[in-house]
Amino acid sequence: MSEIKKVVLAYSGGLDTSIIIPWLKENFNNCEVIAVAADVGQGTELSGLEEKAIKTGASKLYIEDLKKEFVEDCIWPTLKAGAVYEGQYLLGTSFARPIIGKRLVEIAKAEGADAICHGCTGKGNDQVRFELAIKAFAPNMKIIAPWRIWNIKSREEEIEYAEKHNIPLKITRETNYSKDKNLWHLSHEGLDLENPANEPMYDKILELGVSPEKAPDHPTYITLSFEKGIPTALDGVQMDGVSLIERLNELGGANGIGIIDMVENRLVGMKSRGVYETPGGTILYHAHAALETICIDRETMHLKQELAGKFADMVYYGQWYTQAREALSAFVDKTQEFVTGDVKLKLYKGNIINAAITSPYSLYSEEIATFDEDDVYDQKDSAGFINLFGLPIKVKAMLQDKLD
Repeated sequence: MSEIKKVVLAYSGGLDTSIIIPWLKENFNNCEVIAVAADVGQGTELSGLEEKAIKTGASKLYIEDLKKEFVEDCIWPTLKAGAVYEGQYLLGTSFARPIIGKRLVEIAKAEGADAICHGCTGKGNDQVRFELAIKAFAPNMKIIAPWRIWNIKSREEEIEYAEKHNIPLKITRETNYSKDKNLWHLSHEGLDLENPANEPMYDKILELGVSPEKAPDHPTYITLSFEKGIPTALDGVQMDGVSLIERLNELGGANGIGIIDMVENRLVGMKSRGVYETPGGTILYHAHAALETICIDRETMHLKQELAGKFADMVYYGQWYTQAREALSAFVDKTQEFVTGDVKLKLYKGNIINAAITSPYSLYSEEIATFDEDDVYDQKDSAGFINLFGLPIKVKAMLQDKLD
């Protein structure tokens, strides 16, 4: 790749991307490195990045505010789908990567870059997510993935490289967890967490909230309002998506909500153990699912639940910018036409408890469902229904009697 003169780097200022800037210049004929930091809600992690990027060899740093786009284009469609990977993971890292990849391409084209570089390891999922997004918008763009070609073999060696090149780091060897933070979640991997036999040291690693044991001894009540499957208000106050998630993170974190310790199946084939903090997202998923129970009919609900797993897989695998994912989203949007209403929840020591669900489009009929006397449901009708529904079972049993 000797022809590479300008590289756009996905830059976070963390361990990986901090050492990649000088490494690129050392290995690609002192090429120009343009760093791009995507603001998807990681907050204070962005402070001081420009000075650090320039000092370590970048010609400039873009800080791109993608929070609104992240919420509206990625989080809401996934929430409406009810997509949860392997029953637990709310896809916090997964659906942030494609939108970052798209912006990397836009900047690379504007800058006339020869290649895009990322700091993902060859063992992880993010390399796939970034590169599929890049291929979707710049199919012929060269991609540099240092972890697949350099001689550095571990995070310990990365720290040594950084120390040798006088690159300041916010971590030490003792706090060197691999983390990813955005508006939706914070993930923790590595160190003692690599062994599933070790209980996570929550007092040491939690940042978005507290463990359930340290949550208040009194419940917190909240009411979320939805319009066509999208959350629009908290306790009667209209809020934009970014502000709503931020506030729910505060409330959920304070009540020990949304802490998941799981071993997941990575796309590349291995199993990986991680701890995820998703306080606001966990509340939103619970509230949305609760509202759907009264607003969506049985057949649509069951079909949607079947497809939710496929949707989650596609998000996890980085297949966001595909026709198949867009088609699934079109189906989901149809199911959400009447998912409008309010959900009141009780938050208490890690638990989310339904308090009330109301909707102008509720399919729940107290008159039909009641155990008291009613004039709209003839219970004698159920006998004929059962006879027809059970006919195949009866015919099979009659045949078996003959054969016996």
